[in-house]
Amino acid sequence: MSSTVVEAAGGIVYRWRDDIRLEGPAAKDPDVILDNLELCVVHRPKYDDWSWPKGKLDVNESHRHAAVREIGEETGLSVALGAYIGEVEYPLEDEGKPGKRRCNPRKPRKHVLYWNAHVIDAQDAEKRRYAFGPINTDPNEVDNVSWMSPADARHKLTHVLDRDILDQFVAKVRGGILSSHMFLLIRHGKAEGRKFWGGTDADRPLTPRGAAYAYALTREIACFGIDRLVTSPWRRCTGTIETFSWQTGLPVHMADDLTEDAFADRPDSAWACILGEMRHTLESGETTAVCMHRPVIGGVFEHMRELCESKALAKRLPAKTPYMATGHAVAFNIVDTEHGPAIIDIQKVSPIVY
Repeated sequence: MSSTVVEAAGGIVYRWRDDIRLEGPAAKDPDVILDNLELCVVHRPKYDDWSWPKGKLDVNESHRHAAVREIGEETGLSVALGAYIGEVEYPLEDEGKPGKRRCNPRKPRKHVLYWNAHVIDAQDAEKRRYAFGPINTDPNEVDNVSWMSPADARHKLTHVLDRDILDQFVAKVRGGILSSHMFLLIRHGKAEGRKFWGGTDADRPLTPRGAAYAYALTREIACFGIDRLVTSPWRRCTGTIETFSWQTGLPVHMADDLTEDAFADRPDSAWACILGEMRHTLESGETTAVCMHRPVIGGVFEHMRELCESKALAKRLPAKTPYMATGHAVAFNIVDTEHGPAIIDIQKVSPIVY
């Protein structure tokens, strides 16, 4: 019988050295990017070690949410997540000890997931406060927060596994992840069944459980620092996205081309709408979340697979209905190319309802 697994999450928080703004070819040169990056490393007095900010999941908390919360608690920084980096696992009894040791499945162990993250300003942090929840700093857990180059961080980090995560982060940087922007697609929460609803399909509302999923999803998408909300104007979609709008004060932009009827009549218009939102994200830098219906998602995914940088990445988008569960989301890292938007990373985003 396997023993207890302590789940934890954290991240590599990056910033640009001297607040520089890379432009032109330099902005896409991985060596130039790495030379101008600073990464956040923390010192824990309890273990006298240097590591990435991280911590254990609270009850009924996702790894993604815990990563943002723990980074905030240990560093005092408000951050938004980007791409998922990787995971490590080690014996719990080796917490704080250098070296890499094999896990014994009969003994307690710690399992940690990491994302890359960037600092957001106080205004954006305040805007998402009600959607995300509280972040309380703990001065006893970390006594030094230091920014350093990736090369210096490699020498400073106490643990081999932290250096392994750094290697994966660097590989992501070389793959263009820091030149990307986040773009989310959301499927509305569970709606009342057509057989039992006496009104029009456009007015069909969320079920109580569907509303719970919509509410829980706000905690997850808040991790990405959403700036723009777009939705089909049908009630089950607006009911899903308006909770986040109410919590953050963000306006909701209605997109008639994303309704089921519009998609049935003009499927290309739905894709034109999504492609336009992706281009807006790349031009403005705003992280956009779009809420729509299952049939529309299926049609959009057909086009998005063609934008994926590899066939392996494209296979992470389901090709069969229902494409994604109700009240769930998919987060894309998109980049601008000479041929238009391209997708270089994909994450599935699931709410926790309890």
